[in-house]
Amino acid sequence: MSGRRRVPFYARILLAMAAGALLGLAAGPRAAPLGEAGKVVISLIKALAAPLLFFAIVDAFLRTTIHGRSAARMVAISLCNGAIALVIGLGISNLLRPGEASAALQKAAASGGPAVKPLEGLDFSRVVSGLVPASVGAPFVENAILGIVVLGVLLGAALRRVKNEQTARGETGYRHVEDGVAALLRAFEVMLTWIIAIVPLAVFGVVAQTVGQHGFAPLAGLGPYVGVALLGLGLQVFVVYQAWLVFVAKVPLRSFWSGARDAVAYAAGASSSLATLPVTLRCLDRMEVSPASARLAACVGTNLNHDGILLYEAMAVLFVAQAHGIAMTFPQQIAAAFLCLVAGVGIAGVPEAGLISLSLVLATVGLPLQLLPLLLTVDWLISRARAMTNVTSDMVVAVVLDRLSRRPGSVRAPAERLPATG
Repeated sequence: MSGRRRVPFYARILLAMAAGALLGLAAGPRAAPLGEAGKVVISLIKALAAPLLFFAIVDAFLRTTIHGRSAARMVAISLCNGAIALVIGLGISNLLRPGEASAALQKAAASGGPAVKPLEGLDFSRVVSGLVPASVGAPFVENAILGIVVLGVLLGAALRRVKNEQTARGETGYRHVEDGVAALLRAFEVMLTWIIAIVPLAVFGVVAQTVGQHGFAPLAGLGPYVGVALLGLGLQVFVVYQAWLVFVAKVPLRSFWSGARDAVAYAAGASSSLATLPVTLRCLDRMEVSPASARLAACVGTNLNHDGILLYEAMAVLFVAQAHGIAMTFPQQIAAAFLCLVAGVGIAGVPEAGLISLSLVLATVGLPLQLLPLLLTVDWLISRARAMTNVTSDMVVAVVLDRLSRRPGSVRAPAERLPATG
């Protein structure tokens, strides 16, 4: 193994931004072609996100068994948190309107492609119509989230039935399919990891193009976008989750944060709730949460506890619309929020998952993607806040489940040793 230390991802982003700014100042409008690097990266992310979502759903059906009252409680708590996250994301974006805070950002959005037409007919009728794909391949070609989810659920449920039938007969043929789906899911995760690795190059090109054409004003215009995103995530963590702990679980806040701090800090560095899972389980074990509740919330429920992604996407969809001067009606916002929920539940916990699923949501809604390359410049910061929110959600749900599952006066049995993970 090489002894060289890798440069952290955020440091590479900052270096790319600095280099791009210097080149933009020196080259001026001649740096415009470099912006194509950002468009290429977004196109690759959008192309790989659809099959990733599909195989994540199929793999979840094959490998996850959810039953019992605790599972129902976990789903209810997770969906409640997700709905609150969407409301917060839409609410603060409507109230503070970060997409309209910078005229320079709006100018950069308008110059990034052809004139943008107002949204037409984005309502639940259009969303529901997307549930029935015209063909097996159409949802993947059109990046239609709902069609992909429907196909994934149908195939996953069918394969699960086959697995149960073969298991009852003592057969093991299903394992080849199970391993094949897991391998394909991992392959798309690896490919997306490779694409994310070249994001600093895209950031370099986008910053050089932006500074060369418009100066630093558009980048400064992203300040409200970052601020509103962090504000929303902070409300979710320090208001919504605290309420669960105080009023439902009745756990002292100091005790919870003392036990959870290692996992939250690790999530900030790893920028992934999935990569943080071993630390999350160790923290829950130290907090004396039962292994059953810990595994149910952090392992089985991890695809439901993506409040950080849901809140960010709801806020970001409106930000993009506002920056392009597109007015979204209330039904259109609700339809977009529903798409965010579907994409957020299905997407895997890989780094930059929020940006990956956002590209799918924008494509399905019909909003332009011109601003996405520019958003890459600050997503390294927001993605860490999203991961911290998701990990906190996992632990809060586990603690609440554990408290609800205990009978009055019962004493927790000694914790079994959690297996090493990852």
